[in-house]
Amino acid sequence: MELTKHGHSCVRIDDGDRTLVLDPGVFSDLDAALDGADAVLITHEHPDHVAADRVRAALAADSRLRVWAPSSVAGSLGEDGEQVVTVTAGETVDVAGFEVRTFGGQHALIHPLVPVVANVACLIDGSVYHPGDSFTVPEAPVETLLFPAVAPWSKIGEVIDFLVAVRAPRALPIHDAIVNDLYRGLLRNVAGPIAERFGTTLADW
Repeated sequence: MELTKHGHSCVRIDDGDRTLVLDPGVFSDLDAALDGADAVLITHEHPDHVAADRVRAALAADSRLRVWAPSSVAGSLGEDGEQVVTVTAGETVDVAGFEVRTFGGQHALIHPLVPVVANVACLIDGSVYHPGDSFTVPEAPVETLLFPAVAPWSKIGEVIDFLVAVRAPRALPIHDAIVNDLYRGLLRNVAGPIAERFGTTLADW
């Protein structure tokens, strides 16, 4: 299973003749991410996780492409009919040959005055976990954790707590389009040693 990050929270998973793209948002390299993809999995409706116009164009260009997303996103893409499938937390679904288990259900709280939207965290083939915009800890072991490095809804202490709670052997940063090298160094120096104590290695892409 090969993981390729295409900016921010967009990760492409290639495994033999199967290709799955997670969260192709507006901060991502969408041409490379979506090229030849079999399926797209979207955690929630915010534009940094789904560039709706680009996904619609990809669906129109390839009748084989399928998109799985929460109802708010699926509804906005609903004109594409059978190509768009609604997914909710607590399901196990087959997505282009990948087994996907879903968890959570809500986006992390940004502020009491900012509406909370649906967010579906995903565990792919019992190995790779993408939480979307949440710190939802899955009720299953994880081999590779894709962890939100920085967000309007988090602080570094919560990032560390999430790494410790999931305890995946490997953790790769996502949700970091606005991060500079200074913060990346801070994250490695502060979160890395604590995560290591609990069996998690912070890796680079």
